[in-house]
Amino acid sequence: MEVILKEDVEKLGDAGQNVKVADGYARNYLLPQGLAVKATASAIEIIKEHMKARAKRLAEQKTDAEKMAAEMGKITLVFVRRTADEGRLYGSVTPSEIGNAIIEKGFAIDKRKVVMDLPIKKVGEHKVSIKLHPEVRAVVTVIVNAEEVDQAEIAERARLMEEAELAEKKERQEMEENREE
Repeated sequence: MEVILKEDVEKLGDAGQNVKVADGYARNYLLPQGLAVKATASAIEIIKEHMKARAKRLAEQKTDAEKMAAEMGKITLVFVRRTADEGRLYGSVTPSEIGNAIIEKGFAIDKRKVVMDLPIKKVGEHKVSIKLHPEVRAVVTVIVNAEEVDQAEIAERARLMEEAELAEKKERQEMEENREE
């Protein structure tokens, strides 16, 4: 299906661009989200007007986005995660988590604008880009630290698991003895 994009769509095209996409992608995502319209002669004229208004609106928003990018560049987000060997995380730090942390810091952003190819899966310092405007990106520092493991807590968990296993074993023995009688 041929559509005209009303907004920039990552890895597809820029606003106003005429692109060919799969029918399902257009029907189920682009059209319902208001990101595109079907390419028709009347739609082309409407999109031209839409693009003029959008360009004016974006020019006004650019200075605000630049100020916000400068402020966001100063923040550092710290996440603590459980790790395996060599600093690999058991889970990951996702774009959604980073977006939520930025919102908690007082910035009004859309957490879907956090740009990462893959989630963070290693301990260390990482730079993450946030798309604030088509021409403005902020770079935030994300530090992932390994969770401190309390040896006393590990020993207590092991003791409790051992007690539970012994109790279960004792219960099975009693059940077998009752069956024999």
